[in-house]
This record gives sequence, C-alpha cells and structure tokens, in this order.
Amino acid sequence: MLICPLDYRYGRNEMKSVFSEESRLRSQLLVEAALARAHAAVGNIPAESADEITAKANLDHVSLERVKEIEAETKHDIMAMVKALSDQCGDAGKYVHLGATSNDIVDTAAALEIKAALEIIESDLDEFICTLVKLSYAHRDTVEIGRTHGQFAIPTTFGFKIAGYVSEMMRHYERLQEIKKRACVGKMSGAIGTGAGFADKFFEIQERVMADLELGIEDAATQIVCRDRYAELVFLLGLITTSCERYATEVRNLQRSEIGEVSEAFDAKKQVGSSTMAQKRNPMLSENVCGLARIVRSYIAPQMESMILWHERDLTNSSAERFILTHSITLTDDILNKINNVFSHIEVHTYNMQRNIGSSNGFIMAESVLLTLSSKGIGRQNAHELVRQISIKAEGEGKSLREALLESDEVMALVTESELDAALDPNSYVGSAPQMVDRIVADAEKLLGKRIV
Repeated sequence: MLICPLDYRYGRNEMKSVFSEESRLRSQLLVEAALARAHAAVGNIPAESADEITAKANLDHVSLERVKEIEAETKHDIMAMVKALSDQCGDAGKYVHLGATSNDIVDTAAALEIKAALEIIESDLDEFICTLVKLSYAHRDTVEIGRTHGQFAIPTTFGFKIAGYVSEMMRHYERLQEIKKRACVGKMSGAIGTGAGFADKFFEIQERVMADLELGIEDAATQIVCRDRYAELVFLLGLITTSCERYATEVRNLQRSEIGEVSEAFDAKKQVGSSTMAQKRNPMLSENVCGLARIVRSYIAPQMESMILWHERDLTNSSAERFILTHSITLTDDILNKINNVFSHIEVHTYNMQRNIGSSNGFIMAESVLLTLSSKGIGRQNAHELVRQISIKAEGEGKSLREALLESDEVMALVTESELDAALDPNSYVGSAPQMVDRIVADAEKLLGKRIV
C-alpha cells in the first residue's frame, strides 16, 4: 500500500535511489568494511580477516531480506546488519563492528548518502544557473514594467529580473560548496564518542575510516554526529527551495490573464488545463514548485528540534530524521528540476510587455521627468512635488502624464517638448540594467568554470 506521495508522485528516481533501503544497507556495509580495514592497518585484527569482511560486505552476500528477518527478532536494525554480515564471514565474523556503536555506522552511512545527494543537487544548481543565464542574456534589453507593491513602478528589463535570480542561485551554489565539509561528516568513536572501545588506536582508526570513505570527521562527537550540521543542511535546502518558490510565484503572477507577460510552455496537442474550462493554460509546474517548497521549509523546525537531545543522546531525533533528511533532499532535487523545466521552456510575450507599458499612460516615467526638471535648477524636492501634483490631477481626469505635463506652464517653462518626450521614453530609462546582466553572466561563467553564452 502506498501512502507517501514520494513513493509514486514526487521525486526523481536518481535521488530516491540514494535513500533506498538497499542503498542504505550498502552504505552501512561499506562503513563496516572500512572499519575492518582500519583495524587491520593498526594491527588489531588479521589482514585476511579484514579482506574477508570487505569481500562479504555487499548486497551480493548480505541481503536486505535477511537483515529484515533478523531485525524482526532482535528489534535492532544495526545489530541485524552486523549479524547478517558476521554470518557470511566465517571466523572473520568475530571482528565485525569491533569497538563501534550503532551510530558510528548509521551516521557515517548517512554522510555517504548526503555526499551522493549533494553531488546531484550541485548538478541541479549548475544546470539551473545555466538556464537562467541564457534567458537573462537573451532578454538583457527586453523592456518591461517593474512593479512594487503590485503596482507599476519604473521600467526595467526582463533580463535584469532574471539576472537577480542568477545572482541568488550563485550564492546558493557557493553555500553548497561550503556545507559539504560540515555535512559530509562521519564518526567512529564508539559509545558517547570517547573512543574508549578502540583504546589507544582510536584516533588512527577513526582517521583511517573517514579517509577511506572520503568523509570529514566529527572531532567531538557525543554518541552521534552533532545535529547542527544537519540543521544547517536542511536550512540551506529551505533557502534554495524558497528561492525557487519566489521565481515560480513571479511566473504565476506574470502569467495572470490581465498581465500575460510570460507563460509556462503548454503542449497544445495533448495537455489539458481544466476538466471543464477548455481554454485554460495554467502555470501548473510553478504552482507545484510553490507547494513543495513549503514542505521543504517546514522541515527546518523539526531538524532544529533534533539538535536538542538528553545528555549524550536519545532517540527523539532518529524517527524525525527518517522523514526530514530523505524528504527534504529528495524534494529539493525535484523542485530544482521542475523550476529548471519552467525557465528553460518559458514563453516571453514581449508584445504584452509593451502593451502594459503603454497602459501606464506614461505615469511610470514620473521619476525620469522629475529628475529632468530638477536638472533645470528647481531642485529635486520641488520637482518631486510638482510632478506628484500633476500626476494625481491627471489620473483623476483620465489624462496621460504627457498631456498633463504639456498643459503645465511651470513645466514647459523649464523643458522643451522634445526634452519632455525624451524623459518620457521607457526604453531609454532602464539605467545600467543591461550592463549588470553582462556582469552577472560573467560572474556565473567564472563560478561554474565554463562558457554559458
């Protein structure tokens, strides 16, 4: 029976396979094998025993079914795995799990999963940044109305809007590089982290195991890897997916019927927007991104709570993290792929952008006009008040800003009609937006180490 939407509706198979039961068992067996090799290297166990454990520490010899059978009896998942592996190793089985505690295996195996998952997330970010860069560069000069408080503000370019997304995603990419060294960390320090079970070989054994697995070391563990590491990871996933929700929300707003400046791609031959309203083309992927991002964000609080344990540990984090880590990472991958799909196929309706600019009746150029007037010597504050009064009066009378300004003797005493028209031209009032696009494109290419456009 399927009860979790991740089982059948959300998430990509590549990421879900990282957190499958088989993958988790495989990772735990890799940790046990690395531990045996470390013991052999420091002279604690015979080399041939470590070789035998390594040879048998895989799914060909230790099946998930057998581990589950043992767990049904022992009520302990790690001891079930240890027994299943030991049974396959003959006399060498007596050295399996030597000196370790369960969370040495659990947390170190989790670090292997997190490492593999972050490689996928990194690839997702790389691909999405490239998509945004190409879109931004293609529309560096495409003029549209900027909006604040949901109202017309001043002109911008669509490419500059997208460049802001590029810049934000680059920061997430850099954060991901930083978090790897703090999240991909294991431990091999035994009960409550003192290393007592490894005697005077503790430091060398732990260092060898983590070097073997290419993981960092928890230098002062309790019985578990410290959960501030996981909290930081989940918070980063929340940041990434909230950014995606921000972009998806913009798509949803710009696709509104009365705005119509962009829209998601739509397969007119097959796709259905509504079961009854046959004309509908809905921003379905963007809405899906928004909904799933809220789920990822919701995992931040319980992961923060999982930092708070009694003394050296308890089990309150364990059950929660079975949901938190697997779900938040899997959904982040899903969201990044969906938002990349949205922007790689997005339809940009430049005609509607120009239409909306025209519908503003020139009022979006009020700042440009007041700055032109202030340059004529009346001062910025006086120019602001003059244009404010003229704008309010013109809107009430249903006039365009140009019409109202031409009727103002005070304004026309300062500027010529051609100067006024220049100040009212939206296409010439986008500042350095195109040049900032160029800079951000260059920054992205430098960060990713490749040519994008």
